Amino acid sequence: MKRWILGAVAAAALVTAPVQAFAETTIRVTLQLPEKHSLGQNWLAFKKIVEEKSGGDLQIQLFPSAQLFKDKEVPGAVGSGAVEAGSAFIGRFAGSVPTVDVVSIPFIFENEAHVRAAVAPGSALRKEIDSSILKETNNKILWWQAFGLNIYLGKDAPIVEPSDLKGKKVRTYGKIQGWTVEALGGAPTLMSGSKQFLAYQQGAVDVGMTGASAVKSRKLYEVMDHMTLTYDTAIEFVAVMNKDFYEGLTDAQKKIIDDAAREVEQKLRDQIFAQQAAAVDESRGKMNVVELTDAQRAAWVKATAGIVDRFVKETGDKGAAAVKAVKAAAAN
Repeated sequence: MKRWILGAVAAAALVTAPVQAFAETTIRVTLQLPEKHSLGQNWLAFKKIVEEKSGGDLQIQLFPSAQLFKDKEVPGAVGSGAVEAGSAFIGRFAGSVPTVDVVSIPFIFENEAHVRAAVAPGSALRKEIDSSILKETNNKILWWQAFGLNIYLGKDAPIVEPSDLKGKKVRTYGKIQGWTVEALGGAPTLMSGSKQFLAYQQGAVDVGMTGASAVKSRKLYEVMDHMTLTYDTAIEFVAVMNKDFYEGLTDAQKKIIDDAAREVEQKLRDQIFAQQAAAVDESRGKMNVVELTDAQRAAWVKATAGIVDRFVKETGDKGAAAVKAVKAAAAN
């Protein structure tokens, strides 16, 4: 719901002027990552644009580092109106919209260009997923937030071959990532990003799974020794807003938000791969960074090949269509 904040001047002028002329609309944003992380910076860029374009009528209030809600709680919190907006890993919507997990199928994307084409605003995949999330969860997708590509972290030994996960407890952040670990003989442990540091430090899990940027922002290099650049899946977050709150805005306010969303989505996606490369380079002095050879990568592809079939079997025609949309994007 809207939170109308009336200033003293507006309160004094109620009898002679419409309330809305003096009102500000505050949009609270829940984010599980630190403000300094690329997703936090992305929201701050959005905040700057929206507040400037609205002349201050729209105010963005960011609550980083899971101050309000944990990542898994965001879909429900935003959908119910407990908070106006937020960011969540897209896999958090899989319970209501199973097809969102298509981006987590290992090695379904060939390269950065393929990711960009498949998840671009207006793409066949985006149209289906965005509309389904809106319908099923009352979360309006404002924009997708690129997080980078998946990597593995090891403590006592590096993860190089698929068999290196056998018998290991592995931190995962979504269902498909869990399937991947199972296919490789490991034991998946679903865990929010904010709990990683302590879990690695205390040995609650043997192997980590995350994005390179998180290694830097969460200082995971202090508790893990090895980073393996599998780059097997795209990690995508979504910036969402409560549908009812959005619909209650004026047309002019909606346009400001929509235009800002398109702008910051493109900027983040342009920046993320450069930031990922920089994070990896910075980690080299703190961790052992493993880059897979072509033969090693081929072994990972072969070992996880059955996951796409498992996904289609579980999600049916819609899942098959999502896989088809992703693969078709490679040719564009």
